[in-house]
Amino acid sequence: MTTGDDEAGARLDRLNANLAKVEELSQRLMVALSRRKQADPALSGPGQDVYLKAAAAYVAEMMQNPAKILEHQISYWGKSLKHYVEAQQVLARGKLEAPPDSTPKDRRFSNPLWETHPFFNYLKQQYLLSSEAVANAVASLDHLDPADRKRVEYFSKQIVDLFAPTNFLGTNPDALSRAVETDGESLVQGLENLVRDIEANDGDLLVTLADPQAFRLGENIATTPGSVVYRNRMLELIQYAPTTEKVFRIPLVIFPPWINKFYILDLKPQNSLIKWIVDQGHTVFVVSWVNPDASYRDVGMDDYIRDGYIRALTEVRRITGQKKVNAAGYCIAGTTLGLTLAHLKQAGDTSVNSATFFTTLTDFSDPGEVGVFLNDDFVDGIERQTAQDGILSRLFMSRTFSFLRSNDLIYQPAIKSYMLGEAPAAFDLLFWNGDGTNLPAKMAMEYLRGLCQRDEFAKGRFPVLGTPVSLRDITLPVFAVACETDHIAAWKGSFNGVRQFGSKDRTFVLAQSGHIAGIINPPSKGKYGHYVSDAPMTSPEDWKTASTFHAGSWWPRWGAWLSRRSGAKVAARTPGDGDHPVLAPAPGTYVTAEPAA
Repeated sequence: MTTGDDEAGARLDRLNANLAKVEELSQRLMVALSRRKQADPALSGPGQDVYLKAAAAYVAEMMQNPAKILEHQISYWGKSLKHYVEAQQVLARGKLEAPPDSTPKDRRFSNPLWETHPFFNYLKQQYLLSSEAVANAVASLDHLDPADRKRVEYFSKQIVDLFAPTNFLGTNPDALSRAVETDGESLVQGLENLVRDIEANDGDLLVTLADPQAFRLGENIATTPGSVVYRNRMLELIQYAPTTEKVFRIPLVIFPPWINKFYILDLKPQNSLIKWIVDQGHTVFVVSWVNPDASYRDVGMDDYIRDGYIRALTEVRRITGQKKVNAAGYCIAGTTLGLTLAHLKQAGDTSVNSATFFTTLTDFSDPGEVGVFLNDDFVDGIERQTAQDGILSRLFMSRTFSFLRSNDLIYQPAIKSYMLGEAPAAFDLLFWNGDGTNLPAKMAMEYLRGLCQRDEFAKGRFPVLGTPVSLRDITLPVFAVACETDHIAAWKGSFNGVRQFGSKDRTFVLAQSGHIAGIINPPSKGKYGHYVSDAPMTSPEDWKTASTFHAGSWWPRWGAWLSRRSGAKVAARTPGDGDHPVLAPAPGTYVTAEPAA
């Protein structure tokens, strides 16, 4: 027997061994899937009315304008047939190569085989031609109102993206090549990764985006020195240690969203917004929200405002001995900061000196891309599920937000993990993204019904501690940052809310990039710029046209704005005081605690 025969035999043995492992893992997979809890079907997809409206509009188009429908069909047939003929002609000449390819570039098809191999190129071209045909068909439906059109466009694109040939082992050249190179080991590792993810989520599938073992809170992430100086059932209040001899007299308290954990603002030192603003000479407090379990089912927006916002503002004033506090809120925490400020205005409380809003919606008439999930088909399902569970699970929220960027946050990570057998990357931002939180049932429904669906804050009808408040009640100096490609808080919606504030001192900044990258944009990276304008806040479009683009981060602009509203310098403050002893080092205990099942 030759050396070549020995090697072939060894590879065959490895392949058979790996196939046996696949069989074992398949059995483990079935056990993991059996643990999946039954969930309301409405949480998994839109109601049938979306498809019925789309079908009815298409039929109406066929009846009233058949020429347009035929034109679309003939164009698609013509392109598909032309491509088929060209592929056959190349093969007939005895060449194993692809025909001319005029389809647009798509980073899903980055492997050179998609361009050169006749089989893979044929699949790619036909898929992209079909995708174009579906998009054109939806765009041409004239008998849909704008809201229904947006939903049909979104969900039809989701279906098209799902069926990309890259998402299937038999039509993914990267996965097939890796399987052959590793004698099936990549498939075994991929199945291991799949089973691990399903087991970790009690039978549900949520792709692990980052290595869960790569980061330890307080060790190599969320490391800015500080201390927990107050705690109640809603929050831990963290005061950060000063890094300058003098600090501004008026302290800053930051309210992060409780949909996620606060350390998005304190990842690694080089991209920590908290560290940066501390280094500018501010006394910084940050709220770390509790991760609720079913015992919090009756906790509502009033509880977050009274026991969260107002309590935190009060304790910060007590610790620092100041009558005034600057406040900042991010996303839903910005929305609730707005509600709190409006309530304080009505109560005659002037303790908040200025407010900063990061990617915040207060007017929900244009919620942006996330609006496709705010119709009754989804929200009714959420209401039924939260009534049963007492919480809106982090699993549902993570999956929903991921589908807003499905190719980046679902399909590509799944391909790498499950088909290629790769380990998740050690990426701090994605680690944070996978470290989600639950929402109390009552609070979730008040937010979805009262704010998102009925837009009651903008209409002056949302009740805070028994009294309706409005955007006009926000009259203090405001600095608002929105992000140009934000898929969660659309910048135009954010602009429209700030435009209705009663504040005379308003600064609006439009940052490049999205909901996270546009905010976590340290000056040292010089990555994304921002737009500012002195034009009146009449409409988002007019403001953007009149704006000036500035390269680099908006952080220094905000830092200068905040410093002018923070008083004179005083001696640096150490965390806590006699009535507020240090309870734990930052990042605290709530951020790592897992809620009871």
